[in-house]
Amino acid sequence: MAKVERKRALRGRAGRMKGGRGSGRTNPGHVRLWGRHPVEAALKNPDRQHRKLWATREGIASLDGDLPEGFPVEFADPSDLGRLVAKDAPHQGLVLECEALENTFLDEFATGEANKPIIVLDQVTDPHNVGAILRSAAAFGAACIVTQDRNAPPESGVVAKSASGALETMPWVRVVNLARALDDLAEAGYWRIGMAGEAEATLDESMTTGPMAIVLGAEGEGLRHNIAGHCDTLARLPITSAIESLNVSNAAAIAMYAAATRSMD
Repeated sequence: MAKVERKRALRGRAGRMKGGRGSGRTNPGHVRLWGRHPVEAALKNPDRQHRKLWATREGIASLDGDLPEGFPVEFADPSDLGRLVAKDAPHQGLVLECEALENTFLDEFATGEANKPIIVLDQVTDPHNVGAILRSAAAFGAACIVTQDRNAPPESGVVAKSASGALETMPWVRVVNLARALDDLAEAGYWRIGMAGEAEATLDESMTTGPMAIVLGAEGEGLRHNIAGHCDTLARLPITSAIESLNVSNAAAIAMYAAATRSMD
């Protein structure tokens, strides 16, 4: 596919969703992050527009490096910071309000690199799971994660805390139509593996040496029938009968490890 045609095919991004109170999403377009790793990563991210940092003096001292001169900081007690974030959130003396990250598009990351799988999430709505998957994706060198706009959590403090800084480094692409995005990945040369506990083949048996997309469904629900139908094959992890299934973030991490260690011969 010519590059200009591929860009036309792979683009597809809807507006961002609003989060609930205390989730770390404030006004539309604003995100509130907390905890040392998420805040430090956001401060180091040149693509992040910052608005204000609330902090204890101990929190400021824990940061790696100095804040830019003139950076808007308001010192506060830990109890005051607790009122700015989700209930019982471990803010570690740091709460940062900033702008949401700019939109990204699938054609920017579907470049056909065999050692950089694309992780597609079908209706994985728990922000803790999405954050953990972002963290694993960064650890195992994935190209990006892809979600559908209306069936995924918004960018938020909960996602950022679970991602432990990976929200700032791992591209997160939101698309309007997930099935169409999978079709576009096929056109771009990706082998699409849907993870399903009922599949006959294991993941190891289903992988190829070329570019690959790993598709995971929501915990309990699994892949929707339509999304499974847009995969080239279905695969399972070879777990024992001692447990019915794994948490989706654990399954994603294992699948990414398998992709990272497969033979490229």
